[in-house]
Amino acid sequence: MNATLHHSDRAETSFGCRLPALLAIFALLIGRSALAEEPPPNVVVFMVDDLGWQDVSYPFGPEVTGFNRRYHTPNLERLARGGTVFTDAYSASPVCTPTRTAFLTGSHPARTGITYWTLHADRDTSTAHPRLRRPDWRLEGLAEDDVTLPGLLRDSGYRTIHIGKAHFGAIGTSGADPQRLGFETNIAGHAAGGPGSFYGIHDFAARKRQGRTGPSVWDVPGLEAHHGKDVYLTEVLAEKAVEEIRRTGTDDRPFFLHFAPYAVHAPIMPNHRHLDAYRDLDPKEAAYATMIESTDAALGRILETLDELDLADRTIVVFTSDNGGLSAHARGGAPHVHNAPLRSGKGSAYEGGVRVPMVVAGPASSGIHADGRRITTPVTVIDLFPTVLDLAGVGMPSAHGTSVDGVSISGLLRGDDASGPPRDRGLAWHMPHQWGARGPGIEPFTSYRRDRWKLLFFHDGPRVELYDLRSDLGETHDLAADHPEVVDRLLLDLDAWMTSTGADLSIDAATGLPVDRPASLARSSGD
Repeated sequence: MNATLHHSDRAETSFGCRLPALLAIFALLIGRSALAEEPPPNVVVFMVDDLGWQDVSYPFGPEVTGFNRRYHTPNLERLARGGTVFTDAYSASPVCTPTRTAFLTGSHPARTGITYWTLHADRDTSTAHPRLRRPDWRLEGLAEDDVTLPGLLRDSGYRTIHIGKAHFGAIGTSGADPQRLGFETNIAGHAAGGPGSFYGIHDFAARKRQGRTGPSVWDVPGLEAHHGKDVYLTEVLAEKAVEEIRRTGTDDRPFFLHFAPYAVHAPIMPNHRHLDAYRDLDPKEAAYATMIESTDAALGRILETLDELDLADRTIVVFTSDNGGLSAHARGGAPHVHNAPLRSGKGSAYEGGVRVPMVVAGPASSGIHADGRRITTPVTVIDLFPTVLDLAGVGMPSAHGTSVDGVSISGLLRGDDASGPPRDRGLAWHMPHQWGARGPGIEPFTSYRRDRWKLLFFHDGPRVELYDLRSDLGETHDLAADHPEVVDRLLLDLDAWMTSTGADLSIDAATGLPVDRPASLARSSGD
């Protein structure tokens, strides 16, 4: 046999050798093309009002508690089993408007100046404190020229929908109307943070619930078709959400749905369709439990509709709350115990005021793990702003990026811990206001968590407390005297954070000057 190959033979052999590699490259290019053509995911953010960390049957803590056993939330359990659970998730504030506006902008309330709940642009809603006055703050809330998450998504081709509680801006301002903040559709959202009534027979208005005449700022707008009917507000809003999701049949744009039921905010009013299951509870607590079950049923209606329309594998669902659970008033039994083992509740600097449930579930194409894994890295609702943009493939304007305090947690959702926020990232809460109730931690404060340690800087004094959340989740043992080096380090960290965000401290009523800064209390450099 001639050992020398002809030119044509060599060419054929060479091509044959390269064929597998060429096919592999061709397949890779096809895969990349298909990936590039993958439609953006739909996004549902289910933002409950005043839902505490313990107000669900799924345990976000290390063990199942009596509160977990009390409530019935099977749909949240389903979402948790098929998604990622964040055990150490936080609101941006212990009250509503600051968290809701921080979610919409990605900026901390201390940076935006929206540090308390809004209602009237010319009237402060803070309660008087005997020794402190609140600093100037943004009473009007958000405005239409603010950069918002729905605005960015809308400009990138999303259909943006708001349903339920808005509470982004004060009465008569542009921020009172979600459609001026980037939402294409607004159903039942306005300036007030609570409903006049949860009952259709009351027209969702305060006047019929309270037996008086005349309109109220709390009356829920836009649901006139349901006035006088035996319907419950949470259920009506859920059906509106279903209607909007079904519009995908005629509008093929991806959608962003911000579903924000007024529940479980006061007034505590039972949904009588669920009441029989809670007859053994205090009447107020039974009513509260029905509100939670109604909220979970609304989540179920949304999930069922996504399944029915084959949208579940194209939709990211986020479930969370705007602050800790109400406990200081309007509940049954003793106050300040309804979030145990967490201390206190809504309005408080303690964990009961700011720790919230959070679950994120999404399609395999987004890379989100669907195995119910539990993430203990501390995260905040503010992180949802960059996270949703990241998952939706929408860029953040560079000019706004400098004011974004949230960090994308998409890496954590995909199992890449290295690309997410570090466990020892500092998280802060800032409320230089007196909330309307009294109780543990309910006073003007700024607090700071770094890894296991949480420092509370109360403006009255000022004074500090220190807790080790790893061993004392209930914040029962103040360790400030035992660990002065930790206190000093965190005071300096907190002071630097306040400088970077422009956080304004409470005003000493006697001197008219801001209270002393955290660094002034540090006894060493804290190296």
